[in-house]
Amino acid sequence: MRTFQQYLLFTFRSILFWVLAFAFMIIIRYFGIFEEKGVSILPKYELPIQDLLFYVCMSSIPFGIFYAAVEFLFDRYLAKTLSLGVIIFSKTFLYLVTLIFLVSTVVEYTGYMLDVSLAEERGWWRTNKTFWSIMIYFVIASLVFSFIRIANEKFGQGVFIKMLLGKYRKPQEEKRIFMFLDLKSSTTFAENLGHYKYSQLIQDCFYDLNRIVRKYDAEIYQYVGDEAVLSWKYKRGIKRNNAVALYFAFNDRIDQRSEYYQEKYGLIPQFKAGIHGGTLMVTEVGSVKKELAYHGDVINTTARIQSQCNTYNTNVLISESLLNDLQLPEKYITKNINDLLLRGKAQTVNIHSITLA
Repeated sequence: MRTFQQYLLFTFRSILFWVLAFAFMIIIRYFGIFEEKGVSILPKYELPIQDLLFYVCMSSIPFGIFYAAVEFLFDRYLAKTLSLGVIIFSKTFLYLVTLIFLVSTVVEYTGYMLDVSLAEERGWWRTNKTFWSIMIYFVIASLVFSFIRIANEKFGQGVFIKMLLGKYRKPQEEKRIFMFLDLKSSTTFAENLGHYKYSQLIQDCFYDLNRIVRKYDAEIYQYVGDEAVLSWKYKRGIKRNNAVALYFAFNDRIDQRSEYYQEKYGLIPQFKAGIHGGTLMVTEVGSVKKELAYHGDVINTTARIQSQCNTYNTNVLISESLLNDLQLPEKYITKNINDLLLRGKAQTVNIHSITLA
Protein backbone atom coordinates (compact mmCIF):
# COMPACT_ATOMS: atom_id res chain seq x y z
CA MET A 1 0.00 0.00 0.00
CA ARG A 2 2.79 2.41 0.95
CA THR A 3 4.66 1.59 -2.26
CA PHE A 4 1.56 2.41 -4.29
CA GLN A 5 1.17 5.71 -2.43
CA GLN A 6 4.79 6.57 -3.20
CA TYR A 7 4.20 5.82 -6.87
CA LEU A 8 1.11 8.05 -6.95
CA LEU A 9 3.03 10.88 -5.27
CA PHE A 10 5.92 10.54 -7.71
CA THR A 11 3.47 10.43 -10.65
CA PHE A 12 1.80 13.64 -9.45
CA ARG A 13 5.18 15.38 -9.20
CA SER A 14 6.18 14.10 -12.63
CA ILE A 15 2.95 15.39 -14.22
CA LEU A 16 3.30 18.76 -12.49
CA PHE A 17 6.92 19.10 -13.62
CA TRP A 18 6.23 18.25 -17.26
CA VAL A 19 3.12 20.42 -17.45
CA LEU A 20 5.19 23.37 -16.21
CA ALA A 21 8.14 22.46 -18.43
CA PHE A 22 6.09 22.21 -21.64
CA ALA A 23 4.03 25.29 -20.74
CA PHE A 24 7.24 27.27 -20.27
CA MET A 25 8.51 26.08 -23.65
CA ILE A 26 5.26 27.08 -25.40
CA ILE A 27 5.30 30.53 -23.81
CA ILE A 28 8.83 31.11 -25.11
CA ARG A 29 7.96 29.84 -28.58
CA TYR A 30 4.66 31.72 -28.76
CA PHE A 31 6.02 35.12 -27.79
CA GLY A 32 9.44 34.65 -29.35
CA ILE A 33 8.39 33.66 -32.86
CA PHE A 34 6.63 36.94 -33.53
CA GLU A 35 9.82 38.84 -32.63
CA GLU A 36 11.87 37.01 -35.26
CA LYS A 37 12.49 38.95 -38.45
CA GLY A 38 11.06 37.42 -41.60
CA VAL A 39 8.50 35.33 -39.75
CA SER A 40 4.89 35.80 -40.76
CA ILE A 41 1.90 33.85 -39.56
CA LEU A 42 -1.51 34.37 -41.11
CA PRO A 43 -4.14 35.55 -38.63
CA LYS A 44 -6.46 32.67 -39.51
CA TYR A 45 -3.81 30.24 -38.31
CA GLU A 46 -3.13 31.95 -34.99
CA LEU A 47 -4.20 30.06 -31.89
CA PRO A 48 -4.86 31.97 -28.64
CA ILE A 49 -2.07 31.39 -26.13
CA GLN A 50 -4.50 30.05 -23.51
CA ASP A 51 -5.82 27.43 -25.95
CA LEU A 52 -2.32 26.48 -27.06
CA LEU A 53 -1.22 26.10 -23.45
CA PHE A 54 -4.27 23.97 -22.71
CA TYR A 55 -3.62 21.55 -25.59
CA VAL A 56 0.09 21.19 -24.79
CA CYS A 57 -0.48 20.79 -21.06
CA MET A 58 -3.11 18.13 -21.67
CA SER A 59 -0.70 16.25 -23.94
CA SER A 60 2.07 16.48 -21.34
CA ILE A 61 -0.08 14.70 -18.72
CA PRO A 62 0.14 11.23 -20.34
CA PHE A 63 3.84 11.81 -20.90
CA GLY A 64 4.27 12.66 -17.20
CA ILE A 65 2.46 9.45 -16.25
CA PHE A 66 4.57 7.41 -18.65
CA TYR A 67 7.77 9.09 -17.43
CA ALA A 68 6.92 8.28 -13.79
CA ALA A 69 6.07 4.66 -14.65
CA VAL A 70 9.36 4.13 -16.50
CA GLU A 71 11.43 5.71 -13.71
CA PHE A 72 9.61 3.74 -11.02
CA LEU A 73 9.87 0.38 -12.82
CA PHE A 74 13.54 0.84 -13.72
CA ASP A 75 14.44 1.81 -10.15
CA ARG A 76 12.44 -1.02 -8.63
CA TYR A 77 13.30 -3.91 -10.92
CA LEU A 78 16.32 -3.09 -13.09
CA ALA A 79 18.54 -0.72 -11.09
CA LYS A 80 20.60 -3.56 -9.66
CA THR A 81 20.84 -5.82 -12.72
CA LEU A 82 21.65 -3.22 -15.40
CA SER A 83 24.55 -0.80 -15.61
CA LEU A 84 23.88 2.92 -15.33
CA GLY A 85 24.80 3.46 -19.00
CA VAL A 86 22.34 0.81 -20.21
CA ILE A 87 19.59 2.22 -17.99
CA ILE A 88 20.14 5.76 -19.29
CA PHE A 89 20.19 4.60 -22.92
CA SER A 90 17.06 2.45 -22.48
CA LYS A 91 15.15 5.23 -20.78
CA THR A 92 16.19 7.78 -23.39
CA PHE A 93 15.07 5.47 -26.21
CA LEU A 94 11.66 4.91 -24.62
CA TYR A 95 11.23 8.64 -24.00
CA LEU A 96 12.24 9.43 -27.59
CA VAL A 97 9.70 7.03 -29.09
CA THR A 98 6.98 8.30 -26.76
CA LEU A 99 7.79 11.95 -27.44
CA ILE A 100 7.69 11.39 -31.22
CA PHE A 101 4.25 9.87 -30.85
CA LEU A 102 2.97 12.66 -28.59
CA VAL A 103 4.41 15.47 -30.72
CA SER A 104 2.99 13.90 -33.87
CA THR A 105 -0.41 13.62 -32.21
CA VAL A 106 -0.28 17.24 -31.02
CA VAL A 107 0.75 18.49 -34.48
CA GLU A 108 -2.06 16.56 -36.19
CA TYR A 109 -4.63 17.71 -33.64
CA THR A 110 -3.46 21.33 -33.86
CA GLY A 111 -3.64 21.14 -37.65
CA TYR A 112 -7.17 19.82 -37.36
CA MET A 113 -8.14 22.69 -35.03
CA LEU A 114 -6.61 25.27 -37.40
CA ASP A 115 -7.96 23.53 -40.49
CA VAL A 116 -4.48 23.34 -42.02
CA SER A 117 -2.04 20.53 -42.75
CA LEU A 118 0.98 21.00 -40.49
CA ALA A 119 2.52 17.59 -41.19
CA GLU A 120 2.24 16.46 -44.80
CA GLU A 121 4.11 13.19 -44.60
CA ARG A 122 5.12 10.53 -42.12
CA GLY A 123 8.54 10.87 -40.60
CA TRP A 124 8.39 14.65 -40.87
CA TRP A 125 10.17 14.94 -37.52
CA ARG A 126 13.46 13.57 -38.91
CA THR A 127 14.35 16.86 -40.61
CA ASN A 128 12.14 19.22 -38.66
CA LYS A 129 14.18 21.78 -36.72
CA THR A 130 11.31 22.61 -34.40
CA PHE A 131 11.01 18.99 -33.34
CA TRP A 132 14.71 18.68 -32.56
CA SER A 133 14.67 21.92 -30.62
CA ILE A 134 11.87 20.36 -28.56
CA MET A 135 14.00 17.26 -28.10
CA ILE A 136 16.97 19.28 -26.84
CA TYR A 137 14.67 21.11 -24.45
CA PHE A 138 13.22 17.78 -23.32
CA VAL A 139 16.68 16.30 -22.63
CA ILE A 140 17.67 19.32 -20.56
CA ALA A 141 14.35 19.29 -18.66
CA SER A 142 14.70 15.56 -18.05
CA LEU A 143 18.21 16.05 -16.64
CA VAL A 144 16.92 18.81 -14.36
CA PHE A 145 14.12 16.55 -13.11
CA SER A 146 16.57 13.68 -12.52
CA PHE A 147 18.99 16.00 -10.74
CA ILE A 148 16.26 17.25 -8.38
CA ARG A 149 15.17 13.68 -7.68
CA ILE A 150 18.72 12.47 -6.99
CA ALA A 151 19.35 15.48 -4.75
CA ASN A 152 16.14 14.77 -2.80
CA GLU A 153 17.17 11.15 -2.32
CA LYS A 154 20.66 12.20 -1.27
CA PHE A 155 19.69 14.82 1.31
CA GLY A 156 16.16 13.74 2.21
CA GLN A 157 12.73 14.92 1.19
CA GLY A 158 12.59 18.72 1.02
CA VAL A 159 16.15 19.23 2.29
CA PHE A 160 17.58 20.05 -1.14
CA ILE A 161 15.29 23.06 -1.58
CA LYS A 162 16.26 24.27 1.89
CA MET A 163 19.94 23.93 0.95
CA LEU A 164 19.35 25.97 -2.21
CA LEU A 165 17.79 28.66 -0.04
CA GLY A 166 20.80 28.53 2.28
CA LYS A 167 18.92 27.38 5.39
CA TYR A 168 21.76 25.14 6.56
CA ARG A 169 24.60 27.58 5.92
CA LYS A 170 24.33 28.24 9.64
CA PRO A 171 23.69 25.38 12.12
CA GLN A 172 20.00 24.68 12.69
CA GLU A 173 18.42 22.81 15.58
CA GLU A 174 16.28 19.79 14.70
CA LYS A 175 14.67 16.93 16.55
CA ARG A 176 15.43 13.62 14.87
CA ILE A 177 15.59 9.89 15.42
CA PHE A 178 18.64 7.85 14.44
CA MET A 179 19.22 4.15 13.95
CA PHE A 180 22.69 2.61 13.78
CA LEU A 181 22.35 -0.68 11.87
CA ASP A 182 25.36 -2.98 11.98
CA LEU A 183 26.07 -6.44 10.55
CA LYS A 184 26.59 -9.08 13.26
CA SER A 185 29.74 -11.27 13.13
CA SER A 186 31.12 -9.07 10.37
CA THR A 187 34.77 -9.87 11.15
CA THR A 188 34.15 -13.62 10.92
CA PHE A 189 32.22 -13.21 7.67
CA ALA A 190 34.99 -11.11 6.15
CA GLU A 191 37.64 -13.71 7.01
CA ASN A 192 35.59 -16.63 5.68
CA LEU A 193 34.31 -15.00 2.50
CA GLY A 194 37.30 -12.91 1.46
CA HIS A 195 37.15 -9.18 0.80
CA TYR A 196 35.55 -9.44 -2.66
CA LYS A 197 32.64 -11.71 -1.75
CA TYR A 198 32.22 -9.93 1.58
CA SER A 199 31.85 -6.66 -0.30
CA GLN A 200 29.16 -8.29 -2.46
CA LEU A 201 27.37 -9.42 0.71
CA ILE A 202 27.29 -5.87 2.08
CA GLN A 203 26.11 -4.61 -1.31
CA ASP A 204 23.23 -7.11 -1.35
CA CYS A 205 22.22 -6.33 2.24
CA PHE A 206 22.13 -2.59 1.67
CA TYR A 207 20.26 -3.08 -1.59
CA ASP A 208 17.55 -4.93 0.37
CA LEU A 209 17.59 -2.13 2.93
CA ASN A 210 17.09 0.47 0.21
CA ARG A 211 14.02 -1.38 -1.02
CA ILE A 212 12.15 -0.59 2.20
CA VAL A 213 13.50 2.74 3.51
CA ARG A 214 10.97 4.85 1.60
CA LYS A 215 8.11 2.72 2.86
CA TYR A 216 9.03 3.73 6.41
CA ASP A 217 9.88 7.37 5.62
CA ALA A 218 13.52 6.83 6.54
CA GLU A 219 16.54 8.70 5.23
CA ILE A 220 19.93 7.04 4.88
CA TYR A 221 22.39 9.42 6.49
CA GLN A 222 25.53 7.49 5.61
CA TYR A 223 27.17 4.10 5.09
CA VAL A 224 30.27 3.31 7.13
CA GLY A 225 31.77 -0.03 6.15
CA ASP A 226 29.20 -2.68 7.11
CA GLU A 227 27.13 -0.16 9.06
CA ALA A 228 24.24 2.02 7.87
CA VAL A 229 23.02 5.10 9.72
CA LEU A 230 19.36 5.90 9.18
CA SER A 231 17.48 8.99 10.26
CA TRP A 232 13.92 10.30 10.56
CA LYS A 233 12.39 13.61 11.42
CA TYR A 234 11.09 12.92 14.90
CA LYS A 235 7.39 12.94 14.00
CA ARG A 236 7.94 10.71 10.96
CA GLY A 237 9.90 8.20 13.03
CA ILE A 238 7.15 8.11 15.66
CA LYS A 239 4.36 7.84 13.08
CA ARG A 240 3.31 4.21 12.56
CA ASN A 241 6.32 3.30 14.76
CA ASN A 242 8.50 3.66 11.65
CA ALA A 243 11.75 3.81 13.61
CA VAL A 244 11.12 0.32 15.02
CA ALA A 245 9.04 -1.25 12.24
CA LEU A 246 11.77 -0.66 9.65
CA TYR A 247 14.22 -2.95 11.47
CA PHE A 248 11.83 -5.88 11.55
CA ALA A 249 10.73 -5.25 7.96
CA PHE A 250 14.41 -5.39 6.98
CA ASN A 251 14.74 -8.72 8.79
CA ASP A 252 11.67 -10.03 6.96
CA ARG A 253 13.16 -8.92 3.66
CA ILE A 254 16.37 -10.85 4.37
CA ASP A 255 14.38 -13.91 5.51
CA GLN A 256 12.44 -13.86 2.26
CA ARG A 257 15.74 -14.02 0.39
CA SER A 258 17.39 -16.47 2.78
CA GLU A 259 17.81 -19.11 0.09
CA TYR A 260 19.65 -16.58 -2.09
CA TYR A 261 22.03 -15.61 0.72
CA GLN A 262 22.57 -19.22 1.78
CA GLU A 263 23.32 -20.36 -1.76
CA LYS A 264 25.62 -17.46 -2.65
CA TYR A 265 27.40 -16.83 0.66
CA GLY A 266 26.68 -19.89 2.81
CA LEU A 267 25.09 -17.73 5.52
CA ILE A 268 22.06 -15.60 6.36
CA PRO A 269 23.09 -12.12 7.53
CA GLN A 270 21.74 -10.66 10.75
CA PHE A 271 21.87 -7.06 11.87
CA LYS A 272 21.82 -5.38 15.26
CA ALA A 273 20.41 -1.91 15.81
CA GLY A 274 20.54 0.92 18.29
CA ILE A 275 17.74 3.52 18.18
CA HIS A 276 17.60 6.88 19.92
CA GLY A 277 16.19 10.34 19.30
CA GLY A 278 16.47 13.90 20.47
CA THR A 279 17.53 17.40 19.59
CA LEU A 280 20.78 18.06 17.73
CA MET A 281 22.33 20.49 15.27
CA VAL A 282 22.35 20.08 11.50
CA THR A 283 24.52 22.13 9.18
CA GLU A 284 26.02 22.18 5.71
CA VAL A 285 29.71 21.26 5.67
CA GLY A 286 32.41 21.13 3.02
CA SER A 287 33.06 23.09 -0.13
CA VAL A 288 34.51 20.49 -2.53
CA LYS A 289 32.00 17.82 -1.40
CA LYS A 290 29.02 19.44 0.27
CA GLU A 291 26.81 17.42 2.57
CA LEU A 292 24.67 17.76 5.66
CA ALA A 293 26.26 16.86 8.97
CA TYR A 294 24.53 16.19 12.30
CA HIS A 295 26.29 17.22 15.48
CA GLY A 296 25.23 16.45 19.00
CA ASP A 297 24.92 13.93 21.78
CA VAL A 298 22.10 12.07 20.00
CA ILE A 299 24.49 10.64 17.40
CA ASN A 300 27.07 9.50 19.96
CA THR A 301 24.47 8.01 22.27
CA THR A 302 22.79 6.05 19.46
CA ALA A 303 26.13 4.56 18.40
CA ARG A 304 26.92 3.52 21.98
CA ILE A 305 23.48 2.02 22.49
CA GLN A 306 24.02 -0.14 19.42
CA SER A 307 27.41 -1.23 20.75
CA GLN A 308 25.65 -2.83 23.77
CA CYS A 309 23.65 -5.30 21.65
CA ASN A 310 26.32 -8.00 21.92
CA THR A 311 26.71 -7.43 25.65
CA TYR A 312 23.05 -8.15 26.31
CA ASN A 313 22.65 -10.73 23.52
CA THR A 314 19.87 -8.83 21.75
CA ASN A 315 19.38 -7.45 18.27
CA VAL A 316 17.54 -4.19 19.01
CA LEU A 317 18.12 -1.68 21.80
CA ILE A 318 16.19 1.56 22.16
CA SER A 319 16.43 4.43 24.62
CA GLU A 320 13.61 4.72 27.13
CA SER A 321 12.98 8.37 26.25
CA LEU A 322 12.19 7.41 22.65
CA LEU A 323 10.27 4.26 23.60
CA ASN A 324 7.92 6.33 25.77
CA ASP A 325 6.97 8.41 22.72
CA LEU A 326 6.10 5.33 20.67
CA GLN A 327 2.89 3.35 20.86
CA LEU A 328 4.09 -0.14 20.10
CA PRO A 329 1.40 -2.77 19.46
CA GLU A 330 1.30 -6.06 21.36
CA LYS A 331 3.34 -7.88 18.73
CA TYR A 332 6.42 -6.12 20.12
CA ILE A 333 7.86 -7.29 23.44
CA THR A 334 10.03 -4.81 25.32
CA LYS A 335 12.34 -5.63 28.19
CA ASN A 336 13.89 -3.10 30.49
CA ILE A 337 17.66 -3.18 30.85
CA ASN A 338 19.03 -1.43 33.90
CA ASP A 339 20.38 2.09 33.61
CA LEU A 340 23.68 1.99 31.79
CA LEU A 341 26.59 4.34 32.09
CA LEU A 342 27.62 4.41 28.48
CA ARG A 343 31.26 5.06 27.67
CA GLY A 344 31.99 8.77 27.48
CA LYS A 345 28.75 9.87 29.19
CA ALA A 346 28.40 11.36 32.66
CA GLN A 347 24.73 10.36 33.11
CA THR A 348 23.14 6.93 32.79
CA VAL A 349 20.76 6.06 29.93
CA ASN A 350 17.89 3.67 30.43
CA ILE A 351 17.71 1.15 27.58
CA HIS A 352 15.12 -1.42 26.49
CA SER A 353 15.37 -4.38 24.17
CA ILE A 354 12.66 -5.07 21.58
CA THR A 355 11.68 -8.44 20.14
CA LEU A 356 8.70 -9.82 18.29
CA ALA A 357 6.13 -11.88 20.16
